[in-house]
Amino acid sequence: MEQWEGVQSRYGLEQHGIRNIGSVRWNLSTPVLYEQAIRRREGIIAHLGPLVVRTGHHTFRSPDDKFVVREPSSEDRIWWDQVNPLAPTRFELLHNRLLAYLQGKDLFVQDCFIGADPEYRMPVRVITETAWHNLFASNMLIQATPEELAKHVPGFVVIHAPHFHAVPELDGTNSEAFIVINFGQRLVLIGGTNYGGEMKKSLFTVLTYLLPSERVLPMHCSANVGPRGDVALLFGLSGTGKTTLSVVSDRVLIGDDEHGWTDRGVFNFEGGSYAKVIRLAREAEPEIYAAARRFGTILENVAIDSATRTPDFDDASLTENTRACYPISHMPNASPTGMGEHPTNIIMLTADAFGVMPPIARLTLAQATYHFLSGYTAKVAATEREITEPEATFSACFGAPFMALHPEVYAGLLADKMARHRVRAWLVNTGWTGGPYGVGQRMPIGQTRAMVRAALSGALNQVPTEEDPLLDVAIPTACPDVPATVLRPRDTWPDPNAYDVQARKLGGMFAENFQRFAGRVSKEIQSAGPRVR
Repeated sequence: MEQWEGVQSRYGLEQHGIRNIGSVRWNLSTPVLYEQAIRRREGIIAHLGPLVVRTGHHTFRSPDDKFVVREPSSEDRIWWDQVNPLAPTRFELLHNRLLAYLQGKDLFVQDCFIGADPEYRMPVRVITETAWHNLFASNMLIQATPEELAKHVPGFVVIHAPHFHAVPELDGTNSEAFIVINFGQRLVLIGGTNYGGEMKKSLFTVLTYLLPSERVLPMHCSANVGPRGDVALLFGLSGTGKTTLSVVSDRVLIGDDEHGWTDRGVFNFEGGSYAKVIRLAREAEPEIYAAARRFGTILENVAIDSATRTPDFDDASLTENTRACYPISHMPNASPTGMGEHPTNIIMLTADAFGVMPPIARLTLAQATYHFLSGYTAKVAATEREITEPEATFSACFGAPFMALHPEVYAGLLADKMARHRVRAWLVNTGWTGGPYGVGQRMPIGQTRAMVRAALSGALNQVPTEEDPLLDVAIPTACPDVPATVLRPRDTWPDPNAYDVQARKLGGMFAENFQRFAGRVSKEIQSAGPRVR
């Protein structure tokens, strides 16, 4: 078996049933993975050095193709309402067919860690059949030292084979694509899709299953820390602004997407960022713009000029979900440790397509728990299959597709930690104002930044508030650098009566959605939602 440069673990691939393969490239560095990707015609190099790749048919996550194996060790804990189950016999057939497919193939291996906190970090191994996907894993996970690599034994393994397709009739899948997690075997199988985000989110799901038993809250949120050491968490689904609002020059970035909250503080799960870059502009997001144009960055489905090789971030001809994958060290103000103290503020981001949610509001503990369980937002264009325009949705914990356990597990941990550490909570609408989608306009990013900045600095703590007519939440009557009329959503509509109709409609949707938690939460939380008049 031919071996390539890079530190090889003593824990060989035969431990995973992988045998009779071609060459194995162990833990290659970024430049060598570039060389391999170019030699294998997996991508091209753009101006200033990013590697540009195409993901083909799948340019977004495919939730319908994600499965969890219904096996004894995890069956009683999984939130099956949200997860596609796969029978163990189907999994074994798919697994064996995949192992047969890998025979004779050249493979790439990255032995890394997930979790910046040494007490909770887990060794993981990612095995890919392409160089660029191995670079994706290298960027997104936490790198091991040569000494750690020599004794690395993975706690979870991802086998990524995008050119291997499932046969639904044989394998029990919904299409040729599959993302399958087997908690009993500590194994993830991915095939039929080139979209890099499936690897990232599969490992997040693994941590949402494992960590709560250690009293660690896994969170789909970004995190940063201010000059006074004050940590902020920003919850939200893709497209609501987690990355944009957390990457600011005056605060240190802990991470932009996935974190854990322990008894001593918060920590980043990842070592990189997977930022949306459609219509990315230097003026609005200078740090991300610079990172997206650097050597070591992977640009997924970003159009480039064929002559100059300059990226065109405004071009959505392939997908609205263009992405840049880069190590977090590309951010000039990234935390070197990926860790922080207990948060001072929590911000829950929603992109309200109805245009009735306030741009910013204070939340009580009960209201924060209610909105965390509700996870109201709008799915935005092309982050999932068949979504071409904003669509109202409720995603528990602001990340239901990634949560392995029932939402009440995470909500209980959140409420306990917020109460213990006296954390302030805010609801911020990055969606529409002045009317619903198609009539109103998206909330100006400059005003949203001003509101978030005021909340985190404490400038809003003593500002008088008034009650929102829909949510019963406290709306500040003033905010620096934001017109007062913007703060009251009803005042931004040309027809206030039309606002009332939309507000009643949305309030009814909240109430209907929350029925699934009836009897599972306290009456205080149950009554903390919108009033339906």
